[in-house]
Amino acid sequence: MEHKKRLKIGIFMDNFYPSIDGVVVVIDNLASMLAKFNDVTVVVPNTESHNEDYKRPYDVIRITSVKMPLTEYKVGLPRAKMTKEYKKLIKKDFDIVHIHSPFTMGKLGLKLARQMNIPCICTVHTRFDLEVAKMVKSKVITKGVMKSIIKTFNDCDNCIVVNDPVIDDIKSFGYKNKATIIYNGTDLEPLKEKEKYIKMINKLYDLKEKDRVLVFVGRITSVKNIFFLLKSLKLLKEDGVKYKMLFVGSGPDEKKLKSKIKSYKLQDCVQMTERISDRILLSAIYARADLLLFPSLMDTSSLVRIEAAVNETPGLFIDNSMVGVTIQDNINGFLSPLDETKYKDRIKEIINNKKLLKKVSKKARETLGKSWKTIADETYEEYLKTIENKR
Repeated sequence: MEHKKRLKIGIFMDNFYPSIDGVVVVIDNLASMLAKFNDVTVVVPNTESHNEDYKRPYDVIRITSVKMPLTEYKVGLPRAKMTKEYKKLIKKDFDIVHIHSPFTMGKLGLKLARQMNIPCICTVHTRFDLEVAKMVKSKVITKGVMKSIIKTFNDCDNCIVVNDPVIDDIKSFGYKNKATIIYNGTDLEPLKEKEKYIKMINKLYDLKEKDRVLVFVGRITSVKNIFFLLKSLKLLKEDGVKYKMLFVGSGPDEKKLKSKIKSYKLQDCVQMTERISDRILLSAIYARADLLLFPSLMDTSSLVRIEAAVNETPGLFIDNSMVGVTIQDNINGFLSPLDETKYKDRIKEIINNKKLLKKVSKKARETLGKSWKTIADETYEEYLKTIENKR
């Protein structure tokens, strides 16, 4: 793709390395690809350990921050000691600001854009209502927080969503403007020496060649429906089905999940691997797995379904969830109702039908794996349109 103009882009987000989640991975990949033909600065909260910033192909500016209670995240404090930091941002002379959070860093990006009279574009990555409800456990407070979130989105000049149903979701909370759909991509590529890596995974996690391997990849938190999944696995074992399950990730509910695994007596077939940041190792885990299990209702366009698909591992998702609507059942993935017994039955049906599993695996790779270069090109074009409309 020919790029008409080298843009100065400011990307603002409330979470970044060394912490890691799906949105951090999205921003790193998008910023890295955009930086090949633009000047990109990522603006994020300060953390104790960020010695790797200089290695990235884009600039990173860290803002004074504090730890957010009840979470693993740090929150930027744009108004605390802001003089030098704010002047540093002004000097960047951005053409456009792109916020990936409606909270403190997103509001900082919006404020900066207004002061510089440049457009501000937002991306909606998640079901904020579910995240907030889990944290505050109050409908009244959740409603108030959602009102503030949607106001931030409405104040932006353009909005990108990562999946079709997200538009209806944000509109149900009062979003008034148009939104553009740009799906997520992946940096993972199919392993060139697949058999070698599969043997490595077998040794690493004590798996036999004949074992049927299931995998969950993501944050270990109840909003990802991990306890629904574990109950389904308990029922699967009670049905006499032999399997090995890997939970790949870290998060606030790790202890609770370990305790449930023990109380369900699943230690012989369920392992927790902690978070894996090595992309080749993660690819190898996907390649070894027969099926990705991802019953999350809160995710909008989960990266893991794309990462797994690149390695010919299809996923089992929930009917009518935001991730589920991107899947054609028995074509490029699998769907199940939100019911532990039915989910268990679906797992059993899929892993016992090798012919169907093989066919769906290949189709998943063909239809779901989009590169970050393609996503960056689409985002760049959206930047140009937004800048032109602002004029």
